[in-house]
Amino acid sequence: MKLQESQLSEFNKKTIEDHQNQFDFLGHTLAKRNINTENVINALAKFQVAIPSWALGAGGTRFGRFSYYGEPSNLTQKLDDVGLLHALTQTAGAVSLHIPWDVPEDYNAIKEQAKALHLKFDAVNSNTFQDQPHAKESYKFGSLCNTSEAVREQAIAHNQEVIKIGDKLGSKSLTVWLADGATFPGQNNFQTALFNTENSLKSIYKTLPDDWKLFIEYKPYEPNFYSTVIQDWGTSFMLANACGDKAFTLVDLGHHLPNTNIEQIVSTLMLKGKLGGFHFNDSKYGDDDVTVGSVKPYALFLIFNELVYGIQNNPQNPDLSWMIDASHNIKDPLEDLMQSLEAIQEAYAKALLVDQVALKQAQMAHDVVKCQEILQGAYRTDVRPLLAQARLQAGGALNPLAMYRDLGIREMLIKERGRHTVASGL
Repeated sequence: MKLQESQLSEFNKKTIEDHQNQFDFLGHTLAKRNINTENVINALAKFQVAIPSWALGAGGTRFGRFSYYGEPSNLTQKLDDVGLLHALTQTAGAVSLHIPWDVPEDYNAIKEQAKALHLKFDAVNSNTFQDQPHAKESYKFGSLCNTSEAVREQAIAHNQEVIKIGDKLGSKSLTVWLADGATFPGQNNFQTALFNTENSLKSIYKTLPDDWKLFIEYKPYEPNFYSTVIQDWGTSFMLANACGDKAFTLVDLGHHLPNTNIEQIVSTLMLKGKLGGFHFNDSKYGDDDVTVGSVKPYALFLIFNELVYGIQNNPQNPDLSWMIDASHNIKDPLEDLMQSLEAIQEAYAKALLVDQVALKQAQMAHDVVKCQEILQGAYRTDVRPLLAQARLQAGGALNPLAMYRDLGIREMLIKERGRHTVASGL
C-alpha cells in the first residue's frame, strides 16, 4: 500500500492548530537563545536514516519468536514497508539489504520501485555467520579468520558477490560483521585469527569500486563466546587502516561492554577520519537491540553532541552512514521503527541546540558547572515541535505513529499478506 498526499494532508489538519501554537512558543524561546530554528529544521530534514530489511519483521530471542503478522515476505514488500515509514516520517529515505536474503530477481523493477518510493539503497550487508544451503564449506569455526584457506576463500567470494549486487542497485558501501571467534580458551590462536581476518578483508577491499566504502563492525562478545576476533573499536580501526583509505569503523550502539564511553570512541574516530557509520539501537545489559532512546536517551544525546561537533570540525572524516539495527519481538516492527526514528531525530535536534562556542569557553575556563548546564539545558528542551515541523514541511505526518494507528495500517497489511508470513533475513 502507498499513502496519498491527500491522506497526509487530511490527517495533519486535525492537529495543525495545536502544533502551530507549540512550534511558535518554542521558536520564540529558542530565538531568545540566538538559535535559528530554520537552520535546525533544515538539518533535520536532510538527516536520513536507513532501515535494514531484517528489521521489518519479528526478530525474536533465543527463547522464541512472536510475529506481529502481516510481515513482508519478499523484497518488494520490504520496500513497500520502508516506503510507508518514509512517507509518514520523511526521515527513512534509505534501505539496507542483507544478502543472500534480498537478492533481486529483477534489478530494474526493484530500482524503479525504490525510486517511486523516494528510497535509496544504503550499505549492503554480507552474511558469513550462517551456513547457506548447498555451500561447499562451513563457517562453524569462523569465516574470514578460519584456519582453512578454502573456508576463507568462500567467505571472501561471498562478500565480493555482495558488492556486485549492491553496485547494480546503486549502493556505495559494504558492511562486514563477523561472528568469528572462539567458544573455549585455546581453541584459536589469537594472532593467527587476526592475521587471517586482516588478509581476508584486504582481499575484499581490493574489489571495491572506486567510490565505495568498506565498513568494519566490532563486537566484544556473543552468548557462548570466549573471544571474538574483532572485539573492539581499536581492532576495527587497525583493520580499517590496514585495508586503506576507503575502509572505516562502524559503530553499533549495542556492541560494547556495559558503561563503555561510546561518545569518546565516536570523537576519537572522527578526529582520525575513520568513523564510517552508525547502527542505532538501545540496551540495558548487552546487545539487546531494543528501541532507540528507550533505555539511555541521555547517552544518545551525548553521542550526538560529539557527532555534531565532529561534523562541524572534522572535515577529514567523510559523510556518515546512518542505520537502525533493532530487533522487534513484542512490538509492531513499523511502530517500533517510528519510535526509533523519533528518538534519533530528537537527540540530533537537541545536540544542534548546544552552544558549542560557549561550551568551548567554559571548558577552557575549567568551569565544570557551566559545561554541565550548557549540555543539560539543550537536553531538557522539548524539541518535538521542531521534528513535527520538519516532517510537515517535507510532506510527512505531524504525528506518524498516530496516523499509522488511525489508518489501521497493520490491519491492512495483515489482510493483504495474511497472518503467518515471515520476513526473511532475521
